[in-house]
Amino acid sequence: MTKRRWMIGRTVLSVFVGLVTFVSGVWGAMALWFQLPGGAVVRTIGSLVWAIVVISLAAFAISRRSWLPLGFYVLAFGALMAWWSTIAPSNNRVWADDVAHLMSGTIDGSHVTLTNVRDFTWRTEDDHDIRWYTRTYDLDQLVSADAVLSYWGSEAIAHAMISFGFSDGRHVVFSVEIRKKRGQQYSAIGGFFKQFEMVLTAADERDIIRVRTNVRGEDDYLYPLRMDKAAMRELFLSYVKAANQLVTTPAFYNTITSNCTTIVYGMARRIDPGLPYDVRLLLTGYLPEYLYEIGALDKSVSIDELRRRGRVTDRARASLPTDDFSRAIRVGLRGP
Repeated sequence: MTKRRWMIGRTVLSVFVGLVTFVSGVWGAMALWFQLPGGAVVRTIGSLVWAIVVISLAAFAISRRSWLPLGFYVLAFGALMAWWSTIAPSNNRVWADDVAHLMSGTIDGSHVTLTNVRDFTWRTEDDHDIRWYTRTYDLDQLVSADAVLSYWGSEAIAHAMISFGFSDGRHVVFSVEIRKKRGQQYSAIGGFFKQFEMVLTAADERDIIRVRTNVRGEDDYLYPLRMDKAAMRELFLSYVKAANQLVTTPAFYNTITSNCTTIVYGMARRIDPGLPYDVRLLLTGYLPEYLYEIGALDKSVSIDELRRRGRVTDRARASLPTDDFSRAIRVGLRGP
């Protein structure tokens, strides 16, 4: 019995070590592909060399029934991680127009002044009027907070933003996004491998919603949040503080741990520590159901009705340059 247990334990250990080696080996190859200095040829060679080394060590360990190759792999992976730790985020790159400037804020009592609020006019992705403003908002006049979800493919994935409304009719949208370099394309996989820095954008609704519905062909929904004024104020200030921190301490965007929803969740947890974690914080397309269940949306009607009312895509596309965009997309939002 003792020998049998020993054999089972050895088998389980071998399977575990093999699985860890396989996963870390794949991660290493992809890390080299995304971050190794040089062009595509250099990155391809680096990834292939790493894969060959890992496979060779695994084959040697299996054929000789030896743990020695594991020691060599641990050293190699340690060296890889040491190199990985040297890759640091930066605010000094040649950025795409829409993320060229970092938003920051100063707080003076109830008044918050935001620098670099974006208000572009978009005709196409490459044809747009560039405008950055400094604007002051009075938090005593803060009257609403709306969750904005923008879908571009799968119903499970959406980009989440928060729009704050004021009694004078103005709205400002906060959005945690990747900070693309000029000419760079988005990659969800690259978001795992330090390919993008993170930016917290403040923008006018006509800019940040309309570019998605009218230019990128995305499908947008707006959900009024049930929050008291104190909670709205704290969430607004949390965005400002997070933006100020990114100015002094740049950070990488991560598809899982530091994305458009997890950052907001972290802010909201500071307001309500009991806020439950849920997989829908990652599968952001299902975020409305999560918000509905925790009571952050109006529960007097069904979530399907809220979704029907909240679809602003057609209203955004039909709006004219002379229209009050924020008013136009909210027609029918709260029902009869």
